[in-house]
Amino acid sequence: MTLQLLVSAMYADARELAEQMRIGSDAIIINQTDHFGYEEFTKEKYNIKCYSLKERGVGLSRNNALLRADHDISLFSDGDIVYADGYEQLVLREFEKNPQADMILFNVDVCEERRTYHITEHGRVHQYNCGRYPTYSFAARTGRLHAAGVTFSLLFGGGARYSNGEDSLFLRECISRGLKVFKAPVTIGREEASGESTWFSGYHEKFFFDRGVLYHFLYGRLAKPIAIRFLLAHRELMCRDIPVRQAYRLMCDGIKEAKEL
Repeated sequence: MTLQLLVSAMYADARELAEQMRIGSDAIIINQTDHFGYEEFTKEKYNIKCYSLKERGVGLSRNNALLRADHDISLFSDGDIVYADGYEQLVLREFEKNPQADMILFNVDVCEERRTYHITEHGRVHQYNCGRYPTYSFAARTGRLHAAGVTFSLLFGGGARYSNGEDSLFLRECISRGLKVFKAPVTIGREEASGESTWFSGYHEKFFFDRGVLYHFLYGRLAKPIAIRFLLAHRELMCRDIPVRQAYRLMCDGIKEAKEL
């Protein structure tokens, strides 16, 4: 069984990035920059392919990597992830232990204020509890992804029309198309975020509007009640500048726009 890391990056030097990330497996790097190009090189015994593309959008970047993936297992990544020694074997071992798994989610350590999940036990992931996992936690059987025809949304995420959410939509689509998704309490790396986020700039009007758009695609007719639950659960953090009632109206406006798309 073989593993290939699928990296989404921007304006990166591929060789420097491979060192910074401590890549220890074969990899495909999709580098969104201001020119088109291709570079292939070897790091230790591993083959790394870098495609420089003059385009924007994290969903587009991930789709380009997935289109070119040709190993048994694809492990999705971002350019600010630093991998633990032996991460390749950690991932492959979990798939060997669980042959029915089409996808397994892993832990990647992040700073507390950015943390949305932490896996503490093995288990199954379903549509009702798939909304908090980032793409860099995803590892999947490449053939199953290709056969299911799943892709990342081009509407959401850094460089797209709406803010984050492409990861939740992708995971939901995988599950809805019959892929068996599991989680494993195995840490394979850590995030070393630097600079400004490509999608988050505060809890402003656009944040709540875009969240409404996302909730329509994630939850359909349940979007509004789940929006209320979301706001009440996070009002102390998110509603300091925009009151809960106004934030809910903004989310409803986003839900309405999503219905018209």
